[in-house]
Amino acid sequence: MADRGSPSQAESSNGGPTSQAESSIGGQLNMNLPPPDRLDHDAGTEGGDQITIPTRTLRDLINPPRDLALMRQRLFEIKDKIELQVDEFERYWPYIDNVWVRQHKAGTDKSGRVITDYYACRLQRPTYTPKPDTPRREGQPTRKKQIREGGTCQMRLKTIRYEGGYSGYTILKVGDETQHTHDLDHIDKIKRTSVLMEIARSEVMKGYMPASVFTVMNEDMEKLVAAGGRYLNRNDVRNASQHWRQIHKEELRVHEGYKYDHGNGIVRHDGAPPAIQLNGDTSIVDPALSDVSPLPPGTLRFPESDRAFLQPYLQPENPVINKSGFPHVTLTYATSMDSSLTLAPGMQTILSGPESKAMTHYLRSKHDAIVIGVGTATADDPGLNCRLEGVGGFGGLGWEGQPRPVVIDPGARWLLTPNSRVLQTVQAGKGRGPWVIMAPGFSMDPMRLEMLKFYGGKYLGLTEYDKKWRLRWEAILKALAAEGIKSVMIEGGGMVINDLLQPENANFISSVIVTVAPTYLGKGGVGVCPAPRHDHTGRPQPAVRFQDVKWYPLGEDVVMCGKLRGGQGVVSRPPPAPPMAPMMPMGQ
Repeated sequence: MADRGSPSQAESSNGGPTSQAESSIGGQLNMNLPPPDRLDHDAGTEGGDQITIPTRTLRDLINPPRDLALMRQRLFEIKDKIELQVDEFERYWPYIDNVWVRQHKAGTDKSGRVITDYYACRLQRPTYTPKPDTPRREGQPTRKKQIREGGTCQMRLKTIRYEGGYSGYTILKVGDETQHTHDLDHIDKIKRTSVLMEIARSEVMKGYMPASVFTVMNEDMEKLVAAGGRYLNRNDVRNASQHWRQIHKEELRVHEGYKYDHGNGIVRHDGAPPAIQLNGDTSIVDPALSDVSPLPPGTLRFPESDRAFLQPYLQPENPVINKSGFPHVTLTYATSMDSSLTLAPGMQTILSGPESKAMTHYLRSKHDAIVIGVGTATADDPGLNCRLEGVGGFGGLGWEGQPRPVVIDPGARWLLTPNSRVLQTVQAGKGRGPWVIMAPGFSMDPMRLEMLKFYGGKYLGLTEYDKKWRLRWEAILKALAAEGIKSVMIEGGGMVINDLLQPENANFISSVIVTVAPTYLGKGGVGVCPAPRHDHTGRPQPAVRFQDVKWYPLGEDVVMCGKLRGGQGVVSRPPPAPPMAPMMPMGQ
């Protein structure tokens, strides 16, 4: 590893040996130099050379993106699918570009909205054997070339950028079994990130010596390591700025508050503040490089102390599809004391208090999908997203914690428009595009279908009915499982809840979480009241009874949690064969 100590003979502005005047730091180092906040914006000088103005400054090192070390590790391992919004991708990717080398661009799909790029680990490249050095231009030093071992790692990934009603990146590993043959520290040792090199170049372009820049960048070693700079050395700073120093011949200086200490290199004056407080540059502003913006209005918080009672009724931390092919199903809704959901059919009625409302959004963050019926979608125009602090769009990254909205709309009645709240949340980067489940014989008109795809949604056509010509729950849940949905939160409305609580469907429910508000809505509303059951003698039996029940007060509301008696969401009986679907006119 190159020397990390005092300035070497190569600290002059043109890359050659240090002059005697420059070595005598006292007095001459700060004469006739550009001001510290100046960047040379002249693009070309000798031989048509172009100088690119760096977009990274020392502030990007002192104030790095949040959880930078964790994100670098995630983008190195690619254990799971990673979804990032465009500004987040542009914020974090340059901190890991020392690992990944783009192989080729796969182009776009037919819509022109999906762009795929493939990347390989840097160590996948063939072994490099340097050729004899070619003649260098006058003033350019001879490069020291070394054999670079290659072909030792086959790790690959692809990035999929979507441009439509929203913009974002999906990052996936290519080959499920492929792993790196090395750790991230190994790559950091042999290659620096573009961020570090840009920071170094930007500081030298302000008139500072590479040795001084190196010292300042090492002030906070923890942040430097998080950015991939554990093995940064002065030669890296010199290499990053070499082109600029060959064109600009002026002498360079140390940062304000620093001095040359013989035998120790560039050191900070006793009591002097860090360089960022004296030399930080605010003239370069790039919104894509800024950190996370303040939380948007409407962000909800659900205390950790109120989460523990819910845990036994949620899916495991790493949910899997059960043996019958169904996801974990949580039935949850808010009801009055007389078991009503609304004051009248089609009328939106708010029952939950602020505490139980925050609980609902916490539950949403713990499920892959939210399922509602078309009646609720039409009457309430819901956003169907999660507004809990820490999820994507509300302080988190990408769309992490945002469930997939699913609307059961057998007859294609949902009049989705760009003004629908669910699409507005997608456009704002605060929710996912909805999936619409439809029955055969019905279809969306082409314009609505294209709009659904534009916002990242799609429709799922099912063909299996129950004896009442309704879409069968086993078909719905298996279709969602086939799309990778491992946990489903069913929120309503009344027809969906009552249908799911029927004896033939109740065993699909893994757990139930019901909020009871301290109010009576009275007659005339939509209630939860499944059909009764009867034993073999015809005697009435309770339709559904739950076990492992807990009651928990939240504000003025009370929450009941329970599980099915004798069932955990697994259907043991084989489903009956579906009847022949009736022929229905298109679009009704």
